[in-house]
Amino acid sequence: MTFGTGTHPTTALCIKMIEQYLKQGQSFLDVGTGSGILMIAAAKLGAKHVIGIDNDEVAVIIAKQNLEKNNIDPDKFQVSLNTLENYDKAGLDIICANILPHVIIDILPAIKSRLNSGGIAILSGIIKEKQESVLSCISQNNLELVNIEHMEEWVAISVKKSAR
Repeated sequence: MTFGTGTHPTTALCIKMIEQYLKQGQSFLDVGTGSGILMIAAAKLGAKHVIGIDNDEVAVIIAKQNLEKNNIDPDKFQVSLNTLENYDKAGLDIICANILPHVIIDILPAIKSRLNSGGIAILSGIIKEKQESVLSCISQNNLELVNIEHMEEWVAISVKKSAR
């Protein structure tokens, strides 16, 4: 009923990066959470608290149900009908956005402002043709490029907020 079955290349790329960068006990925010699959992965990989926001009411309901079905402790997760611009929590360790490239570009300053110093943002949902425009925006926002992964025609990019 909502995006995110876990089989799409962008989801697989995100999970691979979550495995690489998430450390036990860190906080995790999934922007445009859809089915909640990335929240589930982060919780199973040791995030202390997983948060999902989506602008689709059905996605919020489905994500909550999926987290419960996967035995994620209700005290460890929060899913809400919200957008990043209206989400006021800062100080997050990992932010994941597996959404359209133009949306990533629009919200990148908001992602940066909500990351801890040294925090990682995982950006996916990007087709190869849009990679350069996303990379340009990353540079304009003074984020440090950590890694780029490709699968089929899809791209995932991880960036770091400098500790300065």
